[in-house]
Amino acid sequence: MAHAHHHDHSHAHDHAAHSHAPTNFGWAFAIGASLNAGFVIAELIFGYAANSLALISDAVHNLSDVIALLLAWAAAWLAQKRPTQRYTYGYRRASILAALFNAGLLLVAVGGIIVEAINRLQEPAAVSSWTVMVVAAFGIAINGSTALLFMRGRDGDLNIRGAYLHMAADAGVSLGVVVAALVIMLTGWLWVDPAISLVIAAAVLASGWGLARDSVNLALDGVPRGIELARVKDYLGALEGVSEVHDLHIWAMSTNETALTAHLVRPDGTDDAFLHRVCEELSHRFNIHHATLQIETRGDVCKLAPAEQV
Repeated sequence: MAHAHHHDHSHAHDHAAHSHAPTNFGWAFAIGASLNAGFVIAELIFGYAANSLALISDAVHNLSDVIALLLAWAAAWLAQKRPTQRYTYGYRRASILAALFNAGLLLVAVGGIIVEAINRLQEPAAVSSWTVMVVAAFGIAINGSTALLFMRGRDGDLNIRGAYLHMAADAGVSLGVVVAALVIMLTGWLWVDPAISLVIAAAVLASGWGLARDSVNLALDGVPRGIELARVKDYLGALEGVSEVHDLHIWAMSTNETALTAHLVRPDGTDDAFLHRVCEELSHRFNIHHATLQIETRGDVCKLAPAEQV
């Protein structure tokens, strides 16, 4: 829609129903959280029975993943709630806060793995290898299948990506535990377990760092990954009749929804067809589904001109 107001400006808003919030992943969160909560209990029981600090530590690590899944699920649910008079954008940004917290949990878990591995290198401990190997094998199945639940949406939503990375990392840790237990059974080399844990921690850190970087970027209203502000500005500047673009801002409203505001100087004015065409093009070309455009007929009227980006 568009409406005229003082200074011969016009606004256009595109709030099209392009929401990509992961409501269809609710069942995945429910299954993943339930499976992993059950596995945490099993690891604690068998960890104490086998005198395996590795299994007990992994249970604590998996507990953080259950918390992460529940947070991401709650954020996805909050993102669907309608705006209120106080929260006029709704609760979309809860998904960004959840992604930021989940990234922190992933990095803390990596730190825990590294500390435990260093301790085990200094003081190797004998464990019941068969018990450890069987329980860890179940961990591969549970974490691997949970990761598959989120694989399809990992590129479109930061929380889905976080859940995928958490579960894939856990499957990798469990695989390392199985390999280590098998090698220890065959050779008696107790140092293999912490050595493999350090390799896995490095791999998890590499993926977790990217999640943390993207989460902080969204929390600070940075331009979302995959969108180049210069390209968007060039597109807007090349529109028919547009002589200048200023006060251009692009930020994330949630982990899967991007917003844009911009002032376009167009001496000949505007019409509804032009405004809606631009909003649709921003949606399809740049994945920006919430665009607000202000049209100005004179470039010297707006106090925000020229553009502030450097």
